[in-house]
Amino acid sequence: MEFAELIKTAKVENVQLSYSGLPPIKGTLCITSHHLLLSSQPGGNGEQGTVELWLLIRNVDAVEKSVQNLSWYQTSRTNSSHQDTRVASSLGTITLKCKDLKVLQLEIPGMEECLNIASSTEALSSVDSVMMMYPFFYRPQSMKLKDGWQLYPLQYFYEQIASETGAWRLSCANGDFTICSSYPPAVIVPATVDDNILKKAARFRQGGRFPVLSYYHKKNGTVMLRSSQPLIGPNRKRCQEDEVLLSAALDGGGRGFIIDTRSAQAAKQARMMGGGTEPTSSYPRWKRLHRPLERGRPLQESFIKLVEACNDTSLSMDRWLSKLESSKWLAHVKGALSAACLAAQCMEREEACVLVHGAEGTDTTLLVTALAQVILDPDCRTLAGFQGLLEREWIEAGHPFHFRYAHSAYSHARLKQEAPIFLLFLDCVWQLGRQFPYSLQFSERLLLVLFEHTYASCYGTFLCNSEKERRLCKVKEKTHSLWAWLNQPSERKKHLNPLYAYNTLVIWPSVEPQSLQLWQGLFLRWIRSSQYLDEAWAEIQRLVTSCEDAPEESSGCTLCHSQPDAAYPLTIAGTANEG
Repeated sequence: MEFAELIKTAKVENVQLSYSGLPPIKGTLCITSHHLLLSSQPGGNGEQGTVELWLLIRNVDAVEKSVQNLSWYQTSRTNSSHQDTRVASSLGTITLKCKDLKVLQLEIPGMEECLNIASSTEALSSVDSVMMMYPFFYRPQSMKLKDGWQLYPLQYFYEQIASETGAWRLSCANGDFTICSSYPPAVIVPATVDDNILKKAARFRQGGRFPVLSYYHKKNGTVMLRSSQPLIGPNRKRCQEDEVLLSAALDGGGRGFIIDTRSAQAAKQARMMGGGTEPTSSYPRWKRLHRPLERGRPLQESFIKLVEACNDTSLSMDRWLSKLESSKWLAHVKGALSAACLAAQCMEREEACVLVHGAEGTDTTLLVTALAQVILDPDCRTLAGFQGLLEREWIEAGHPFHFRYAHSAYSHARLKQEAPIFLLFLDCVWQLGRQFPYSLQFSERLLLVLFEHTYASCYGTFLCNSEKERRLCKVKEKTHSLWAWLNQPSERKKHLNPLYAYNTLVIWPSVEPQSLQLWQGLFLRWIRSSQYLDEAWAEIQRLVTSCEDAPEESSGCTLCHSQPDAAYPLTIAGTANEG
């Protein structure tokens, strides 16, 4: 397929661009294989037009078009009479609803031009071939293709664990992806379990996702594992190798908790379909806990309802609050944080190991394991540690980004496998940052950037559904890494939290209704101006920088002498337990 075949009209003059908060701009619209460009018309005196819009077409979620027929009479004069001539024309309007929730409106003269631009945009935004996407064509001069891809290798994570204990080893049994197509080539497993046991245990788990180490808690030596559901089935099958693997993870006389992200009823129904959960008779040292979390269509529909409510500015306050509640988005946030706190509590307070799984083990499982690490581990709350966490627990762990984020909240396409699990994770991290403003080294801006690049990016970091697919598409050889761009000094500075102070404590968030808030910086980003908030953060950054440059004894800035966060939200006293 050639991109040129999809572009019916490449250039249109006198197009007017409108979007919330800014005055309309008129200029020349150009459509390329990956971008919509609008260059404003020059103001005379040899001035150059300014590029006012540079939109990655992959970011377009829905295209809505309308054509208005116009007619008027034009009077022409001759020496002896006046003659009225009827003039007919048409004006087309295209509304572009983007995956980052921005809404743009283009007024295009001419019906044919309008329909052609709309058709071309729809076709280009729907290209599903990974290797035809923009990251494979993006070549910034300041970066090299190899930069950023090896910043957070699993080998480094394993060496940190190996320095604390010899109970775990790095297995490369999945080097050719034949054991599990959604796992990375290397995984961390109990040292006493050989690769043959892993292969047999994998056959007993959906998709081959046998239990692997997700996190080692240095404080007490407990671990968190993740996997998919066991294939117990209606005949209550057993797998000795799977039982040996989970027993070895307990390392002697310990005990463990299995956190199932499905309801007990859903797990029972799954058993009738060939899946299920671990029976106590076969896993006597593991206690099962159910913490149901929505995924798939219900979560996507919740996202859609929330965005609809945020975009409807005509609603009264009571009606708006009612629609916010009926979307159930904050209920999903509460559920995710509660499940993650439960996993963290089992390790920190009960000093027990944890296994987390749902059905496939690629969605809510990763949501819980990743959030629990942010709560427990101060290193995961640094900028570098958080990037490493995303690489390890989301990207390499096999979260299907290509399927989950094909469409956002505006698409008219029939839902397939879309579900904003990763967005829910980012929202939960934002809630943590709001409740513990000193404990996260990165700011809300980083979370917004990650949200944008999940749905449409010029970098290859979030392409494909697994490491196997990325290797087949040669993503790491032919695209740039998002981490390489974010870690450039000029960019890194933009995403730091100026209030950050390293906090060694576990941070226990409150999940009470009064403690969880709508993430306005994302969901109201294009509806309500953030100018004053941006200016306030810029001033905080300026004060912190000036205090750092000043002699220590002369600095009287309260920001610099403030205490780090406690283990519970200081701003919401009494609603969370101290850890």
